Amino acid sequence: MQDHPPGGEGRQSGWHGTTIIMVKKDGRTVIGGDGQVSIGQTIVKGNAKKVRRLAKGEVIGGFAGATADAFTLFERLESKLEQYPGQLMRACVELAKDWRTDRYLRRLEAMMLVADKEAALVLTGTGDVLEPEAAERGSVMGIGSGGNYALAAGRALLATDMDAEAIARRALQIASEICVYTNANHVLESIASK
Repeated sequence: MQDHPPGGEGRQSGWHGTTIIMVKKDGRTVIGGDGQVSIGQTIVKGNAKKVRRLAKGEVIGGFAGATADAFTLFERLESKLEQYPGQLMRACVELAKDWRTDRYLRRLEAMMLVADKEAALVLTGTGDVLEPEAAERGSVMGIGSGGNYALAAGRALLATDMDAEAIARRALQIASEICVYTNANHVLESIASK
């Protein structure tokens, strides 16, 4: 029997791990992620880019899970954003409906964090489209095998004077020091938020 990381994919030979964090604070939303890709106990790549811009730069997103599955979901989200320009929430709800009902998409093993100037959302294959819980000074959400470590660190750092990008970087660093499926090669994207 093979062990799988918390929040990791359940495939026997699956690509495991990552940490993706979203921090929203003081009019800025940042999504950051590490670059590690592992198969079982082996690191096969240390600089994968799991965070990117979508919709001509108006949306930022990051994924945790099977790489090919996540790319498929990014493509589907891009097409939904073309159908519903400037309506990230609606595009995500439509994607989540397809994800739950389409036989092919139901097999995809990934989670996504996405944001534009108005919304910051978590998307899952179970049909969830969730906004992170807002705290007094902002909000944080983490996904992937190191997501809970980054989430805890990010929530603690919200109370400091650090900005959203500094919080995301530090939370990813902390996660990489705890989670063996997370490394210190970080990619961050940010967007102004309301």
